[in-house]
Amino acid sequence: MLQEIMVKPGKIEFQEVEIPQPGENQVLVKIMKIGICGSDIHVYHGEHPFTSYPVTQGHEVSGEIVKLGEKVRDLYVGQKVTIEPQVYCGECYPCRHGKYNLCEELKVMGFQTTGTASEYFAADASKVTPIPQEMSYDEGAMIEPLAVAVHGVKQVGDVRGMKIAVLGAGPIGNLVAQTAKGMGAEKVMITDISDLRLKKAEECGIHVCVNTRDKDFGEAMLEAFGPDKADVIYDCAGNNTTMGQAIKYARKGSIIVLVAVFAGMAQIDLAVANDHELDIKSTMMYRHEDYLDAIRLVQEKKVHLSPLISRSFAFKDYQKAYEYIDENRETTMKVLINVQE
Repeated sequence: MLQEIMVKPGKIEFQEVEIPQPGENQVLVKIMKIGICGSDIHVYHGEHPFTSYPVTQGHEVSGEIVKLGEKVRDLYVGQKVTIEPQVYCGECYPCRHGKYNLCEELKVMGFQTTGTASEYFAADASKVTPIPQEMSYDEGAMIEPLAVAVHGVKQVGDVRGMKIAVLGAGPIGNLVAQTAKGMGAEKVMITDISDLRLKKAEECGIHVCVNTRDKDFGEAMLEAFGPDKADVIYDCAGNNTTMGQAIKYARKGSIIVLVAVFAGMAQIDLAVANDHELDIKSTMMYRHEDYLDAIRLVQEKKVHLSPLISRSFAFKDYQKAYEYIDENRETTMKVLINVQE
């Protein structure tokens, strides 16, 4: 028997279930580490609009293959892996054109279908991505959010030589800034109103870190990049203030990429966006190639993940981890669960 968690609004329960047996095209993964993200917290509080309860969470994950299905050939027992949590139909227009992250019937493990928060998890081999044996399980569990950042950065194509501004220095904003730099951006500026988050960005090698409580965003842009400003602005905070700043101060004809998810209906000045011919893009999750790029960036030491880890909790303390995040939102970056502890 093994333990897995079931989440109900405001409560986490453990239940015993049989160790799953992998199907012929599946592998059995011994789950090692799970990362917690903001969407998980929304589920915990019953505030996620697209989740049915109870649900087993866990979509940022690393583990070790312990058993292969009889038709699996390209993976091996003992291999370190992460799991891509998207479940897609393969038949709709986006799926048929390679954009399965936009599947019309998209489900995500831990939200609309069973997640990985258990000691063992049977996963389709097609959703299992090997990570280097020298990569830590902590880093492996953070490849998923890094893939989000990679996919977001790539919405503008090749960023080599570009000047980049990132609004919001939380985990995703930090990773977007690191990814842009790692992919060859000439200069990256990141902003936030938290000195702690900006200190983490500085620790990760971001060129310019600005607290917009102390300095106007437009002034900071001119100081960092000169009169030509930024080539691309990534909004990783996702509120009317940050998107308003982006539209107001963007160079005419430049690009804004919305990475964060707005909590409600946005109120932004589309008249200015229209007058300045701004290209406003958005981004949704990732695809397999983004996982591969994320792993490469970590291997090449162009992205640093360890500075983002705030705390780790044992599997039995899953609820304490959520409570810790609730109590320390302003000082928490990434919390991990050690499933085998």
